[in-house]
Amino acid sequence: MNTYHISVIPGDGIGPEVLAEGKKVLDRVAQLDGGFRFQFTDYPWGCEYYLKHGKMLADDGMDRLRDSDAVFLGAVGYPGVPDHISLWDLLLRIRKEFDQYVNLRPVKLLRGAPCPLKDVDRASIDMTFVRENSEGEYAGSGAWLNPGKPHETVIQNGVFTRVGCERVIRFAYELAAKEGKTLTNITKSNALNYSMVFWDQIFKEVGQDYPQVKTYSYLVDAASMFMVKDPGRFQVVVTSNLFGDILTDLGAAIAGGMGLAAGANLNPERKYPSMFEPIHGSAPDIAGRGLANPLATVWAASQMLDFFGHPDWGKRLIDAIEAVLVDGSVLTPDLGGTATTAQVGAAVLAKLEG
Repeated sequence: MNTYHISVIPGDGIGPEVLAEGKKVLDRVAQLDGGFRFQFTDYPWGCEYYLKHGKMLADDGMDRLRDSDAVFLGAVGYPGVPDHISLWDLLLRIRKEFDQYVNLRPVKLLRGAPCPLKDVDRASIDMTFVRENSEGEYAGSGAWLNPGKPHETVIQNGVFTRVGCERVIRFAYELAAKEGKTLTNITKSNALNYSMVFWDQIFKEVGQDYPQVKTYSYLVDAASMFMVKDPGRFQVVVTSNLFGDILTDLGAAIAGGMGLAAGANLNPERKYPSMFEPIHGSAPDIAGRGLANPLATVWAASQMLDFFGHPDWGKRLIDAIEAVLVDGSVLTPDLGGTATTAQVGAAVLAKLEG
């Protein structure tokens, strides 16, 4: 029997609550399948750990994670710890050191999920964002000059390498070709006359190897408008780190809310473990109250199953989420219900087995 070794970082706020349900779902899938199992190792890293130890994870933390098949992350961020510390010293550190250069985020309006758009066809909101995840605007390159003086100056560099751009763009082309979908490239090359022009050039170069893929290109401001007014024009989307971060939150808003938003941080070559997470954040205002929506975590578990080569089970988890939404009797407050996190998790298990 194949064993998948999963490093679990519940993290902060509602992270432990939602991740507990995600682990239950993965364990039940393994039991139903019978051909594999999960072995979870929990780590207490995050902002509370930082407040006690002055660091977001243990000194040998990356070595411990490196030996696993995947990382399952709950949430990072809590009052008292600056956001740039919690982000850079844990989440971005894992993404960068493990070369998780593809951030894969589904934006799909499931049956039963709420949508703020008027008269929208559910099937028209079905896109996959391929976000560059390791460099770009989040490369951490820059300078802070003359701090505290009248001519104080900060410089924030966007770093775009040919290798970095080409590999994520090629991943997007491969995905579009495999699924028979269109590919949309989103930049801001009219204003960012170096980085985005460079990105557009590489997009065209790589596209020569995929003549069967129908492509489109939009500026990010126009793309934002079209995602609201005409979401059906987007299928597979590829974009830079910053634009992908923003647009996928917009995507979450039109596809049921952050409680249904999941993301995979992939190292496609599998040299390092990939990481799977709900993207809703730590929500400290409701932490410990059993109000958090675990469905995004279940969706992240579905992505993990896909990555491990079990797309049938990945789909069954999505079907179970959809069945819970359509039933409507067991939903957390963000979706208009009164159920607890654990009750929604149990409802997913019931639909999965039914």
